[in-house]
Amino acid sequence: MKLLRIFPAIFGAALLLTACQRKNVDRARQLTGGGDPDHGRRAINYYGCASCHAIPGIHGADGLIGPSLKQIGQRAYIGGVLENTPDNLIHWLENPPAIDPKTAMPNLHVTRADAKDIASYLYTLR
Repeated sequence: MKLLRIFPAIFGAALLLTACQRKNVDRARQLTGGGDPDHGRRAINYYGCASCHAIPGIHGADGLIGPSLKQIGQRAYIGGVLENTPDNLIHWLENPPAIDPKTAMPNLHVTRADAKDIASYLYTLR
């Protein structure tokens, strides 16, 4: 009986969380000019980003070589040298050493489309 009384609150909280997540996804798509966070998640796995970075929401992404990407959507800088804007993040993902020759992050030859999708996923991490 007690469960029946708290079920509406639990259900309401779940709906609110889903709406907030949907808003983050929509915002990320807009910021990146149509990048797809779901494709970005797959691209993160394809390019092996998890081997160096801890990335929330990506299974096995607990790398310690690069920085954690937790809440990257709220950070001021990318790689410590570049203002965190959608265009800058996309360019960084395409070729980090072209922006900062001293970076430890290699050029993984990420395509423009994949960079947009990865950036879109990363911007959901708020």
